[in-house]
Amino acid sequence: MTHLINNQGIPFTKMEGLGNDYIYINDLAENLSNLADLAVEMSERHYGIGSDGIIVLRPSSIADFKMRMFNLDGSEGKMCGNGIRCLAKFIYDQHLWSDKHLTIETLSGVKQVELIFNQSGQVTGARVNMGQPILENSLIPVQTKEANWLQHPFTLENTTYQVTAVSMGNPHLVIFHPEISQLDLQSLGPKFEHHECFPEQINTEFAEIIRSDEINMRVWERGSGETLACGTGACAVAVASILNGFTDKTVTVNLLGGSLIITWDTSTSGDVYMEGPARTRFSGSYYPNTH
Repeated sequence: MTHLINNQGIPFTKMEGLGNDYIYINDLAENLSNLADLAVEMSERHYGIGSDGIIVLRPSSIADFKMRMFNLDGSEGKMCGNGIRCLAKFIYDQHLWSDKHLTIETLSGVKQVELIFNQSGQVTGARVNMGQPILENSLIPVQTKEANWLQHPFTLENTTYQVTAVSMGNPHLVIFHPEISQLDLQSLGPKFEHHECFPEQINTEFAEIIRSDEINMRVWERGSGETLACGTGACAVAVASILNGFTDKTVTVNLLGGSLIITWDTSTSGDVYMEGPARTRFSGSYYPNTH
């Protein structure tokens, strides 16, 4: 099956949430194949469009819509917090949905999304129910004898880090550090990502507590490297900070690309909520290399 939807190429919209930029494609007709290869090609920043990956809209039998996302290396991701906010805006702006509430199927389950509008009626962001965090190492997964890691000593090349392992539908390792700006993530990131303890590789967050309601963080995403923002990573950092008693249950997480508001409802549902912006940058048609 060809990549091309029609002779005009593949219609796309480039969007970003806190600088976490993806290429969004409406494939409700399910015309596209070889999505992993397409992601590598389109995401290339010199010969393609340039992005952290592609997010493809598909029909769902269990939710209003289905989201499939592929990183710039072609690996398929289970979930992207910044990506799902932008996808919700994409759906609304494409006149595919008119209500402020919608559900989106992901590989980490169905997510409930609430659109945020400005006074002009434009979608400027979204609040997403990210579900309950997973803390059991066997489910994250982390290959270790311990049931969970909560400020657990983890030695890497003669340096011991205190790590907390959390899954928000994808695996995260949170490390609190007093000066994250001084860290060399280009060196550290791959060592955590490809460590033998993490059979599915891992996203690594380096977090700095500012006060009880604010955290700064940097993230090394598996398959993408250091990015400006990671929504699931911000949720994992908030969960880890609350579990360790470092912050309140609602916290502003400052990433390189901007800020997210994360709330963990520990008293009732146990769900984590993420609120943040979504912006459209441009639209066009893409002609694959095979064209």
